[in-house]
Amino acid sequence: MMTDPIADLLVRIQNSGMRGYEVVSVPASKVKEHILRVLKSEGFITDFSPEDGQRHPTFQVRLRYVEEGQPMITGMRRVSKPGLRVYVGKRQVGRVKGGLGISILSTSQGIKTDHECRAAGLGGELLCQVW
Repeated sequence: MMTDPIADLLVRIQNSGMRGYEVVSVPASKVKEHILRVLKSEGFITDFSPEDGQRHPTFQVRLRYVEEGQPMITGMRRVSKPGLRVYVGKRQVGRVKGGLGISILSTSQGIKTDHECRAAGLGGELLCQVW
């Protein structure tokens, strides 16, 4: 039984990037799909696609690398956890690594980045930070 599926997603992506894998398989869910969509739109991963041929649905995530095989994602941090939820208001949404990274928030209008939340004046649950 998995207690924190979002942390599992982040750890699988980060560990696969450090090992130099091109593709990683993660269990599928709607929240994970939205998080992967944000990571793709921000350029942290190349692509992801559902794979239904197995007993449980999964996503195949293609990782992105920069020169010399360095992964695009150098760090990830799970902020809001099942035991301690972290909520931020519209004025408390900060920058990650001086604007080089992103925060992913769950808002009333869906899962959005910190840039989109500041532009729309939204707050919400701070899920994770990626840089």
